[in-house]
Amino acid sequence: MLLVCYGGGTDSTAELIEMVKRKIIPDVILFADTKAERPETYWYVTMFSLWLVSQGAPPITVVSGEVTLEEDCLKRKALPGLAYGFKSCSEHFKARPQNKYMNQFPLAIETWEKDEKIIRAIGYEYGEERRMRESTDKKYVNWFPLIEWEMDRDACIKTIANAGLPQPGKSSCFFCPSMKKREIFELRDSHPDLLKRALAMEANAELTTISGLGRSYAWADLIRNDENQMKMFVDVVEQTCGCYDG
Repeated sequence: MLLVCYGGGTDSTAELIEMVKRKIIPDVILFADTKAERPETYWYVTMFSLWLVSQGAPPITVVSGEVTLEEDCLKRKALPGLAYGFKSCSEHFKARPQNKYMNQFPLAIETWEKDEKIIRAIGYEYGEERRMRESTDKKYVNWFPLIEWEMDRDACIKTIANAGLPQPGKSSCFFCPSMKKREIFELRDSHPDLLKRALAMEANAELTTISGLGRSYAWADLIRNDENQMKMFVDVVEQTCGCYDG
């Protein structure tokens, strides 16, 4: 039995397209929803699921926990585990919902009853061999197709384009501590409502060892400083010199 853990980004999208191309049809495709993805990601998952079905593959099944990551952080007055250097958010809100679903999936139960393991495909691209890990769950064996097929990021992007599909972009929670500063500014510009929720989480957290969602800095300070700098820039532009070419 073949399980694909779909992340909604470039790598896992290219992985599934290449599987279809190679006539490798998964038995189940799972997308673990933390309820904190950007609207663009949810649109892409829905669109891509329809494309997969049109190619004879199963649809993407969306799974999630009973409590969202955002709700959990607000209740605990904390930030996602990654902000503290842990990967607990991925384990609790990605892996666990998928494992729970699989434990009740008839074909999975049938596979384990035959004392066989489920092949779990993970979309790490060629060049990311350092991320490869053997499964700690004896019911699974991990497979890294993109690495086996030597498909790096450029190859993944090309595969998606050749399939006639738009590029999915990065998939992550809108309050992910691993976001780069430019991505935080992009969030502010494209989804101010989501940034507001992220800042509310940061303000609600009782922090002692870190400064905020940026670990060494608070997102609120980053946004505030950037806005102050822009105000200064506007003041300068309004007093233009003769060589200003706007």
